[in-house]
Amino acid sequence: MSISSTEYNFRARDVVLGAQMLFVAFGALVLVPLLTGLNPNVALFTAGVGTLIFQLVTGGKVPVFLASSFAFIAPIIYGVQTWGIPSTLCGLAAAGVFYIFLSLLISWRGTDVLRRILPPVVTGPVIMVIGLILAPVAVFMAMGKTGDGSVVLVPEKTALIVSMISLGVTVAVSLFGKGWLKLIPILSGITAGYVTCLFMGLVDFSSVAAAPWIAMPAFTYPEWNLEAILFIVPVAIAPAIEHFGDVLAIGSVSGKDYVKDPGIHRTMLGDGLATSFAAFFGGPPNTTYSEVTGAVALIKVFNPAIMTWAAIVAIALAFVGKVGAFLQTIPVPVMGGIMVLLFGAIMVVGMNTLVRAGEDLMEARNLAIVALIVIFGVGGMSVPTPFSDEFRLGGIGLAGILGVFLNLVLPRKKKEA
Repeated sequence: MSISSTEYNFRARDVVLGAQMLFVAFGALVLVPLLTGLNPNVALFTAGVGTLIFQLVTGGKVPVFLASSFAFIAPIIYGVQTWGIPSTLCGLAAAGVFYIFLSLLISWRGTDVLRRILPPVVTGPVIMVIGLILAPVAVFMAMGKTGDGSVVLVPEKTALIVSMISLGVTVAVSLFGKGWLKLIPILSGITAGYVTCLFMGLVDFSSVAAAPWIAMPAFTYPEWNLEAILFIVPVAIAPAIEHFGDVLAIGSVSGKDYVKDPGIHRTMLGDGLATSFAAFFGGPPNTTYSEVTGAVALIKVFNPAIMTWAAIVAIALAFVGKVGAFLQTIPVPVMGGIMVLLFGAIMVVGMNTLVRAGEDLMEARNLAIVALIVIFGVGGMSVPTPFSDEFRLGGIGLAGILGVFLNLVLPRKKKEA
């Protein structure tokens, strides 16, 4: 029996949307390995397979794409400089095992305990912090700099023209687009920005010409190093807290309770297995990716199969040298313009979590929790850890842990207790 036109169009649309999701994640997919010394083609491969592992563990119910958290960038750089890539990969594999341990703990204690530990007054501001902390990365890229703002890649005036065209087209298509066009506002913005860069002479195709059509990713395998494990595993606390916020955020966007079905323990297990898998082949850790939540919020298509297609495209690109090289020619300001909107969308999701909960934010207890989470997280507060003088806990991890602690120790009103 032949496939009907409607069925074919639906499947073709999923492929396009999946490719769009990969474009959204591509910035960090390439940025993290390039900054840390890992191989970007391997990162594409492990992110794709990691996403498929996640989908398998969660029953294909959650529309997320897995990629590396920015929280791992500094520890990986330090690990590579201190012990080398293979030893650092051992520490990253152990971080995946830490996620698996957390998933077992959640499975044992149940989701009711999780809801008590992470009520909306905690999760809402944590989700906001995720978007706000990432905001400087987007702004730096929109201004033509690297994600950390340390290197200027494109002159600022030129970069702003490109990034604002990408941003403007994305917003315009999401508001006024019709049919298929309305479903691909991000891809439309990237295309508009890229074409602008072509006219401005910002695209260098020399790397594409030199790259082979088909090439095996340069896999690297871990070597045992206990010191690297003890240094890197504590870093996983921050992305673990981020994971709760990301799952709640995507649930808020799609209108489903993923904490209950498939359960936080399964989503955390998916992250853990995917992270360990990536480390065994030389890729950065795989965690639920905040940027994709903003993309899902924009296009309002919640079919997890879209992420499966994104994973398949990522795996395919990992073996096609010229396609991978071409994607890396996308200038930084193009992605920066898109990310400005996406990170803002994540922040709005956090605000919406608080609004829907109906909490009185001016009540002293709620005011203290929300205010301290946001200021500690966005302000860059960090504290030393007993594991290493080189690593300090800060950002999302510190904000999340602080929120959980305050929620447990601050006295409640008698009727709440």
